[in-house]
Amino acid sequence: MAYALSAWSAASILPPVEAHAQKVHQLPANPSTVAYGYYWSLAKPVLTIASGDIVEIETMLTNTPQGLERMGVKPEDVPQNLRDIVAQVAGDARGPGGHILTGPIYVTGADSGDVLEVKMLSITLPIAYGYNGCSGYMREFCRAPGDSAAGRGGRGGAAAGGSRLIMMDRQKMTAEIAPGITVPLRPFFGSVGVAPAAALGRVSSTPPHQHAGNMDNKELVVGTTLYVPVWTKGALLELGDGHAAQGDGEVDQTAIETNLKGRIQVTVRKDMKLDWPRIETPTHWITMGADTSLVVATKTAISQMVKFLQEAKGITQTQAYQAASMAADLRITQLVDGNVGVHMMIAKSYLTRPK
Repeated sequence: MAYALSAWSAASILPPVEAHAQKVHQLPANPSTVAYGYYWSLAKPVLTIASGDIVEIETMLTNTPQGLERMGVKPEDVPQNLRDIVAQVAGDARGPGGHILTGPIYVTGADSGDVLEVKMLSITLPIAYGYNGCSGYMREFCRAPGDSAAGRGGRGGAAAGGSRLIMMDRQKMTAEIAPGITVPLRPFFGSVGVAPAAALGRVSSTPPHQHAGNMDNKELVVGTTLYVPVWTKGALLELGDGHAAQGDGEVDQTAIETNLKGRIQVTVRKDMKLDWPRIETPTHWITMGADTSLVVATKTAISQMVKFLQEAKGITQTQAYQAASMAADLRITQLVDGNVGVHMMIAKSYLTRPK
């Protein structure tokens, strides 16, 4: 599907389709407000909002109280709502994935064929710790010779079966992830998505695809906007899988996994048509692809960038493909979610004509 040229102009974004009195909603994470391990067109909404409304949302990390305590979290530091969710949302109430997602949010006026715009207005760290597992793409490194479990922690780290605690300095917004290695914290929701098409049924929260979902795209921080195609009435937006910091690839299957609180603005865009999610940052446009095949995912991300450049600049397919080769950066988003992810970034500054 093609998208409207004006909607993807680097200079401006069209206003919401309908004006209304903007509301701010609170959506905490508790047993009655989460979708545990799935995206689903038949899921019962936990909140209904209007286009343009703001949601203050809370999300839980992907783990259990017992798992956190084995890593060294004191029982009193395990959030009570995580205990409640794990204890009360069980059996058939859980989907095939492991993520605790907050939602779904029903967006009035959203329907199949529309685009949902999700702006990341603020993201904060409500707890001072996260964790990192050890599995993923090259799990043989998780028990390397001479690398004892007790010796792998960063500041405050404690290991349990390859997983370990990461303490975060929320004042400096940094974390020591290994002795002598300190990284800045750039929190983002690893999973932001809508319900897939009804024919797909209840899908696992693990693999990302055209409904977005578990993209694990580290660029989706405060100040960015996700555009995701809508596949069912109301969109049924869910968020979760909070990450405090992550590298491209997410090679061991985890980032600094933690709880998040965010403030998002959700708008229905009937002036846009997309078939894959896209991201706008203050400086870049980002196209994405996901598939079990890295080759297919790569071709999707490239094809989406070619399409974007064609329609944004009115150039031919060949010109757009050549421009992507000369100006855009291709990156592996993640290698570990069943469907691997690839994204392509182009600077907005390249798309403006010099004066």
